[in-house]
Amino acid sequence: MTGGPERPVLYLIACGGRPAGDLPDLAAYAIGQGWDVCVIATPSAEKFIDPGRLAELTGHPVRSGYKRPEEPDILPPADAFAVAPATFNTINKVAAGISDTLALGLLNEAIGAGQPVIAVPFPNQMLARHPAFTASITALREWGVRLIFDPARYPLPVPSQGESGNALFPWAALREELDTVLADLKRGR
Repeated sequence: MTGGPERPVLYLIACGGRPAGDLPDLAAYAIGQGWDVCVIATPSAEKFIDPGRLAELTGHPVRSGYKRPEEPDILPPADAFAVAPATFNTINKVAAGISDTLALGLLNEAIGAGQPVIAVPFPNQMLARHPAFTASITALREWGVRLIFDPARYPLPVPSQGESGNALFPWAALREELDTVLADLKRGR
């Protein structure tokens, strides 16, 4: 573990979606469980998050862009990653190996390094049925990405209606998976 034996480092990747506004609660939970949390935002996530609040909570600045090569890295290296919410775009780009943002680059490196990655895809109902998305979900599962994706249990948003209706982001399932990864890291897996 790079964050030390007591405080492994979790990179919390925020993508563009309303659930990203709830990340302070997840970050506070993870910190309480023993994680050192750093937040990385996609450019679209910046519309939904409060970087100042997240930086204050985590003790680390929120990053969304690549640093210049001569600049030191301001975040500790990650031991694990959680993507919440993971958009249609992010899921498909990671499955295709595209690294056109800092968040995607870090996720692709993590998959290549065999690091734990948890992703919570949250597209709308129609996008979830798109053949590219279903193929991406299959590929990511085969590569060992821990996906929390069960539209029957956690209903997805209806197109053009945001998250109204029965949409349900699976925060409890994500917390459970974070606890499992943390326990595995502490056991040296």
